[in-house]
Amino acid sequence: MIQTASKPQVGDDITSFRDNYLRAFRIMLLARAADDKFSRLYRAGKIHGGVFLGRGQEALSVAIGLALRKGDVFAPLIRDTAGRIAFNEPLLDMARTYLGSPLGPMRGRDGNIHRGRPKEGQLPMISHLGAMISVVNGILFARRLKGISNTVGATCIGDGGTSTGAFHEALNQAAVEKLPLVLVIADNQYAYSTPTSRQFACKSLADRPAAYGVAVHPVDGTDLGACLKTLSKAVEQARAGHGPQVVVAELLRLCGHGEHDLAEYIDPALKNSPLGADCIRSAEEKILRQHLANAGEIMAWRNEAAQQIEEVVAVVQREPAPDPFDEKWCALATGELAEGQGNEK
Repeated sequence: MIQTASKPQVGDDITSFRDNYLRAFRIMLLARAADDKFSRLYRAGKIHGGVFLGRGQEALSVAIGLALRKGDVFAPLIRDTAGRIAFNEPLLDMARTYLGSPLGPMRGRDGNIHRGRPKEGQLPMISHLGAMISVVNGILFARRLKGISNTVGATCIGDGGTSTGAFHEALNQAAVEKLPLVLVIADNQYAYSTPTSRQFACKSLADRPAAYGVAVHPVDGTDLGACLKTLSKAVEQARAGHGPQVVVAELLRLCGHGEHDLAEYIDPALKNSPLGADCIRSAEEKILRQHLANAGEIMAWRNEAAQQIEEVVAVVQREPAPDPFDEKWCALATGELAEGQGNEK
C-alpha cells in the first residue's frame, strides 16, 4: 500500500527530494489505474452517471494533496483522483460511490463525484464552477472566529470556472479577509469544448487573481517536480499568514470532458505541443534519466496500482445494492434534526 503521510520537502532538483517525488509518482500511477478502471466500467454499463477523468492533470492534483496536512481543508473537483488519494481518501470510498454502494460515504444516494468526508477535512463537491471557493472561505473564517490557526484550505477550478461570478466574489472575499486559501486553477485550455481564446481576453489567467491583490504562482502543470515545489510554496505562504495564494497551471486535458465526450474539438496542434505532454510519462522519463528507479521497478509499481484497484472494485461489486424500501430518505447531515428521525444514522 502507498503511504502518503509524509509531506514533500522540495529542493532544487528531483534527487534532493527523491522519496517524495517517487511517492507522488506512485500515487499518480494509482490515480491513472483507477480512472482507467472506472472508464471501462462506465463503458460496460456498470456505472450510472458520469465518469470524469484526471488524465493529464495528475501531477498538479497529487501536488495539492501532498502539500496539505491533517487538519487542513481540501475541496477536490472532478479530476482530482490523485489529490484525493494523496489526501488519504480511502480507495473504497471512491469505488463505492462510483458503483452506488450503500456502504460508501454518500450511501449510494448522490452522483459519483460528490463524495467526501467533511469531518476529516475533505469536502463533497457542490459544483466545479466556483462554488467550492466560498465554502472553503466560510470554513476558514469560522476557524478564525474560533481561534483555530495554522490551517489551510485548498480547492481547485478549471479555466472556464474563472468566468463565473462565484469565482470572482469568493476570490475577492478571500483577499479582503486575507484568508489562508490556496486556489488552484487548472488551465487545461478548454471549458468543456470552448477554447480559452473564446473565454477571456486577458493575456493570462494569472491576470485575474492578481487584480484582487492576490499572490499568483504560475507553474507547468505537466512537470511533477515543478508542481510539487510550487504547491508546497503556495501552501507555506498561506499558512504563514500571507493571505490567499493562487496557482495557475498550464496543461492540456488528455481526454474528453467526461467519458461521454470524444473531445474531437481539441486542436491536434495542442496535443502535439508541450502542453499536451503526459505528466506521468514525463515523470517516468525523468526518474529513469536521473536513475531514481529502473524500468523494472516502475513496471512493478504500475502492476501493483492496477492490482490494488482491481481488488477494491471486486470487494465493492460483492456488496449489496441500495434497498429503496429500507432507505430512509432523509438528508444525511440532518437525520438527527428532522422531526421523527431522531434515531437515524
